Amino acid sequence: MTRDEFFSGARTDGVGALSGVRVVESTTTWAGPMCGMLLADLGAEVIKVEQPDGEVARRLPPLLPGTREPLSFMHVTANRGKRSLSLDLRHDEGRELMLRLLERADVFIENFRPGTLERWGLGYAAVRRVRPPIVYVSISGYGQYGPAADQAGYDPIAQASSGWLSLNGEPGGAPVKAPTFIGDDVAGLHAAIAALAALRHSERTGEGQHVDVALQDALMFQSNGYPMLAALGVDLPRMGSRFVVAAPAGVFRCRDGWVMAGIVLDTHWKVLARVIGRPELADHPDYATTPARLARRDEMQDLLGSWLAERDVAPAVEQLLAARLPCAPVRTYAEAVADPHVVEREILVEVELEDGTRAPIAGPAAKLSRTPARVRGAAPALGADNREILGELGLDPDDVERLRAAGVL
Repeated sequence: MTRDEFFSGARTDGVGALSGVRVVESTTTWAGPMCGMLLADLGAEVIKVEQPDGEVARRLPPLLPGTREPLSFMHVTANRGKRSLSLDLRHDEGRELMLRLLERADVFIENFRPGTLERWGLGYAAVRRVRPPIVYVSISGYGQYGPAADQAGYDPIAQASSGWLSLNGEPGGAPVKAPTFIGDDVAGLHAAIAALAALRHSERTGEGQHVDVALQDALMFQSNGYPMLAALGVDLPRMGSRFVVAAPAGVFRCRDGWVMAGIVLDTHWKVLARVIGRPELADHPDYATTPARLARRDEMQDLLGSWLAERDVAPAVEQLLAARLPCAPVRTYAEAVADPHVVEREILVEVELEDGTRAPIAGPAAKLSRTPARVRGAAPALGADNREILGELGLDPDDVERLRAAGVL
């Protein structure tokens, strides 16, 4: 199938599957903005409300090279496709304007430490009074209840407390955090999924609800059943790039780089044995099944590792792929984004940023053939939509100027 064939039935008369859904978010850094970004990519109108000095993600490095203003990679990625309202929610008038805005919202997203918005008069109970069907999404390190609920919980802290960090790294070495914000990412994804489920319920019944997503919960849920195994007393060794469930499998050194390769299926082993010149092992009972290969893990690793060590990456990968075996070169991100397949999938989409420069932004991962998700615009400058949004609430330019002078905007 070609890309054009996949999208041949795409609609052009709307902004996406969530057209007509209004989302308000008061978020910072990554997990909360990630949730709002996903809904924006799917067509929702997302209004990001920030304190007048802007949220921290606007200032965190690395900054994009070549921009006329210092633009953070975090801001331009996670806040794309949104409208911006700068509003001091600690100010009485700011709180009242926020409540007026939420009267027209379907979803509200926040990721402050639990209790913060309640102190500002914007907790779930207060918002529900003005908008009963609201889907109120809270994302935090440890959730809205429980003994650790009031602890600060950033992504690497949740990686540690969840158990995830304990298995990452090489055997015998120190635990190693993920190179990406994996806890924030999976929490943002779960928050978006839960928001859509709650929105569906709200549309059917008129009942809103509070959605509670914790980074620690999300990481433990996405730990492939390891929490269950640990609770049952099963040993969980750190394995580096090796696999608990398969051998040979992992990262192997070639003469000019590294390859990730592995065998999960017994049928694949039969093929690999012939590829590496050991056909006598294809059906041998000591090698033909996964349990047998796992019992000889070190030997299996050496069999494939020795074969790859004598080859360069490109021909080795070509030979394995020609045999329909799973493998890939270990590429840098720079190498990955230049791959023709990645280009065809539009993982990077060039967008004009708020200062007029252009940059390739990571596009939606999920492809919808009828209502395509897409990057619907750049991340906005702070307060770029103040006049328009407040005008929709009935404020005139004089009102806006008074609020600005008072420090509310």
